[in-house]
Amino acid sequence: MNRLINRRRFMKATSSAIAVGALSSVAGPVSAASSDALRLNMSAGNFGEAIMNAFVKPFEAETGIKVMPVYQDIRAAQVGLMVKTNSVTIDAILVGQSTALGLVAGDYLEKIDYSIYNQQELDEIADYCKHPFGFGAYIYSLNMVYNTKKFPADRPRPTNWAEFWNVAKFPGVRSLGSGQFGNPLPGPFEEALLADGVPMDAIYPMDIDRIFASLDKIKPHIRKWWTAGAEILQIMRDGVADVVQSVDGRALSLIDQGDPFEINRNQAKLTWDHWIIPKGSPNPQNAQRFIAFTSRADRQAAFAQLFAQSPSNRKAYEMIPEKVARKLATYPDYMKTSFPVNGKWYAEIGSDGLSNSQRLIQRWNDWIVR
Repeated sequence: MNRLINRRRFMKATSSAIAVGALSSVAGPVSAASSDALRLNMSAGNFGEAIMNAFVKPFEAETGIKVMPVYQDIRAAQVGLMVKTNSVTIDAILVGQSTALGLVAGDYLEKIDYSIYNQQELDEIADYCKHPFGFGAYIYSLNMVYNTKKFPADRPRPTNWAEFWNVAKFPGVRSLGSGQFGNPLPGPFEEALLADGVPMDAIYPMDIDRIFASLDKIKPHIRKWWTAGAEILQIMRDGVADVVQSVDGRALSLIDQGDPFEINRNQAKLTWDHWIIPKGSPNPQNAQRFIAFTSRADRQAAFAQLFAQSPSNRKAYEMIPEKVARKLATYPDYMKTSFPVNGKWYAEIGSDGLSNSQRLIQRWNDWIVR
């Protein structure tokens, strides 16, 4: 899913020369900004269209603030460089959880002003989506997905990650996300612990030795370690694997086309993206107002019906048709057997100066070549 600031790579190094060159084309000079404008970094495609129709256009109509979309990938290193050189040209950006936490650690972000939110709406938002420096307006998940030709409904199917690991009882080719980026998307770290018998409520802090001992058992049966959403789509379409770990939205896109797949929502890994405001944003108050706007149940319900991402506001489900609601990761029935990613654990720095994310990368790079 390449619609965000490199959500899989945690603060990937970028040279200043390259970053400055890229920044010059992002949004023009800072002086072009005005008090009735908002420069919003986002992606194009179906996802971008859904953002525009569910959030941007209604926000413009309600506030009179002109939103100028910036359809360009901006790496985390570029955001940091913009802030450090006082050349910020973007007001709000949509980033993955790990990227947001890395920018927080660098002191590159404005605090989210939750005082301007409607308190009744805010009370309905999942707590983990209300970070001091970023707001999550939608949630998605990583799930087990099976090919129903290989695993039809009238035959035994793996129903949890321990059974995914059990190739003797549930034979079939497997595919998991790669851990090379040290992030939970697409890294199979939590899944490895669940497969080894760790309860969902005891996953964190994660035991890295135990993760890789568990991965040792499934490694011979993995045909492909995927790294991006487009890749997992190809794996499923081409029948490369019979049962896979997949982002729910990717699987849903195939299911909606009539392809033979089904999502298992048990032990789903919930994650979310953050709207953030770089320090030095030309129009920070407009950015605050827009991000608060995305918290509204009616707007999140509209977005979920345009693009299959789950609302973080529980009240949105009152406005979503049941047929659509059952496709979403935070549908109430699924929440009982799902767990949220603990991004804070990934960002924690140990006595060796490395974050847990960096430690996972090192361990993975050594492990995968053995």
